[in-house]
Amino acid sequence: MIDVRTLVPVLASLCFGLAAGAAQAQAPRFEFPVDCTIGETCFIQNYFDVDPGVGRLDVGCGRLSYDGHDGVDIRALDIPAMRLGVTVRAAADGVVKATRDEMADVSIRETGVAAVEGREAGNGVVIDHGQGWETQYSHLALHSIVVAPGDMVAAGAPLGRIGLSGQTEFPHVHFTVRRDGVALDPFTGGTAWSCGDPATPLWSEAARRDLGYIATGALVAGFAAAAPDPETIRSGRGRLGDAAPDPDALVFWADIFGAQAGDTQTILIVGPDGAEWFRQADVLEASNVSWFAFGGRRRPAEGWAPGRYAGRYLLERDGAVLIDRARTIAIGP
Repeated sequence: MIDVRTLVPVLASLCFGLAAGAAQAQAPRFEFPVDCTIGETCFIQNYFDVDPGVGRLDVGCGRLSYDGHDGVDIRALDIPAMRLGVTVRAAADGVVKATRDEMADVSIRETGVAAVEGREAGNGVVIDHGQGWETQYSHLALHSIVVAPGDMVAAGAPLGRIGLSGQTEFPHVHFTVRRDGVALDPFTGGTAWSCGDPATPLWSEAARRDLGYIATGALVAGFAAAAPDPETIRSGRGRLGDAAPDPDALVFWADIFGAQAGDTQTILIVGPDGAEWFRQADVLEASNVSWFAFGGRRRPAEGWAPGRYAGRYLLERDGAVLIDRARTIAIGP
């Protein structure tokens, strides 16, 4: 997934210098900046890339990042969840330094990267916390920002909502911590890190309790009436609800993150009589931060047996079940 470094060019020129003594000041402690529950209503999909060279490494010794990623991507489950509103909040006390709130919420898969050139961070807020520290909140929803430059904000104050603005492909806020203009990983406190090294997190104690590392997780799952296009499903379109009278096909899909090569995924659909109506099992050949899976069958020649069908998606690694998502749908009049 693609993200950005700064709000440019509007914000890039706003970095400020510090006295030598201030540079040694105690770091602020940052609260989690989104009004959501990690692992339930939101996930961290990309962590800070702590590998100083070519390649990627996250704080969990995994690969939930990409080369050069300088922040933490906190995502809403999907676009319908984004539209319901996920509040982004100030991570610490400070003064609003700059904002932008003029860009539409649209994936660059639709517009292309050139359409956001010079405004890759999308709508956002930068907060000055003093003594060289600042935070940035990028890709916010259009017309959601409720602060202005010069405003004093307290930790937890609402800033805006998660959006899809700028150079991004999924609804999230890209949260960046900087000191003297240098981006730091809030989980380790530095720019580079190796597995097993000590870390000095910049999070508050409360935030640290809520931020357990989740290497693999399920976002949403459901049924479709045809082979689904991932971006269409993620937008909220093309999904079947709790009932469908006579669909052309019944396909169960799951949108997940953190899939790894060698994982086994299984898609099951069980008919109204409790018998397996569809089963598909695969061993994944490659690792993917973002992974969309689906499987199903066309309408039987004899028509649907009326009743409730149950879909299930399982992801297993080394014999352990990491994801188990199920949904049901009523078919027939």
